[in-house]
Amino acid sequence: MKEYRTKDLNEAGALLASSIKLIRLDQAQGFCYFVFENHKALEISNKFWTGELIVSAKLFSDALRTLKDRLFSQK
Repeated sequence: MKEYRTKDLNEAGALLASSIKLIRLDQAQGFCYFVFENHKALEISNKFWTGELIVSAKLFSDALRTLKDRLFSQK
C-alpha cells in the first residue's frame, strides 16, 4: 500500500504533526479523506488510537488548523 487514507480529522492531525506528508484530499460519498504517504503512517495511526503517540501540542494544533484550512478551501 503506497498511501494511507483516513477521514478522521484528529488522526490526520496526528499524522501531519508526526511529519507524515499529506498528499491530497479525496472527496467521496459526502466524506473527505486525507491521503498520506504510507511511510510509517499505519504505525503512527496505531499509536494514536492506543494512546501511545507523543507529539508536541503546538505541532498538533498547527496540523489541525492546516487540515481545516484545506477542508474549507475545497468548498
